[in-house]
Amino acid sequence: MKILFYALRPFDELQYCESNREKYGIDYKWTAEVPAPDNLHLAEGCDAVSTNPCEIRPEYLEAFAKMGVKYLPCRSIGYDHIPLDAAKRLGLRVSHSHYPPEGVANYTIMLMLMATRKMNQIMLRAAAQDYSLSGKMGKDLSNCTVGVIGTGKIGSTVIRHLAGFGCKILAYDLYPNKDVQALARYVSPEELYAQSDVITLHLNATAENHHLVNAAAIEQMKQGAILINTARGTLIDPEALIRGLESGKLGGAGLDVVEDENGICYYNRCGEALHNRELNLLRSFPNVIVSPHTAFYTDVNVASMVESAFEAVADFSAGRSNPCEVHL
Repeated sequence: MKILFYALRPFDELQYCESNREKYGIDYKWTAEVPAPDNLHLAEGCDAVSTNPCEIRPEYLEAFAKMGVKYLPCRSIGYDHIPLDAAKRLGLRVSHSHYPPEGVANYTIMLMLMATRKMNQIMLRAAAQDYSLSGKMGKDLSNCTVGVIGTGKIGSTVIRHLAGFGCKILAYDLYPNKDVQALARYVSPEELYAQSDVITLHLNATAENHHLVNAAAIEQMKQGAILINTARGTLIDPEALIRGLESGKLGGAGLDVVEDENGICYYNRCGEALHNRELNLLRSFPNVIVSPHTAFYTDVNVASMVESAFEAVADFSAGRSNPCEVHL
């Protein structure tokens, strides 16, 4: 068995490959390049192709399948970059990665603290040696009502860790979590929007929740509400977000993800004109913090994401089920 790793980062991911090769008995080869028509041949002789989020076209999967590739283990929680219809048609099994929820959960709370305390403006002005206080007064998170949309592993961890701050916590999920009910009150989306000073999103990217936060949702929000997103950029309608910030309806945002970030996040684009109007505009707001999809980025999580690929291929090849398989 052999895995081809595309877009493998030699400065962090590579160090975890050899130990997993020995642990699972699965060989590997790798390239730092993303899949492209001129490097698809690298998959020759491989049983699996593993990627981070990047552009994967249906024709790439067709080429892989012709070479004998059977498995597509993603080194990411999200798998929306994989054309699932093509994978199903070609009989390719897809999996996503897993890692402990604490890293993203704590990063989320960090963004809440930075946004409520206007840290972006404080640091920008301090860099220009403006140490005055005017315009820098923030809110104490302990006095805020925080609305958490999505109470899976990460969302419920956010709630558990937030409980120590003493703030009031509201939650919404189609499938309420009994453990969460001891710390937060489940409410309707409308009530959550109307009462929350801070709203944080913890949902997968699906067709059903595409642009979940749209103009109508923002209109229902409390005046000056702060929006946090460490989940998926497609959860927020970018035009509605910009209008909400420009009008003052939204008091700020802490964003680790934006829509159409493929080809931007994880690349050095210094000196380039970025083809993402949302990102360009968001960077101009002093009350918006934008980080480049790094909430997941801890040593523990990277190690787990690499191992997830080996683990899935070992299970698939042995005829075992894998909890991270994407059922097509």
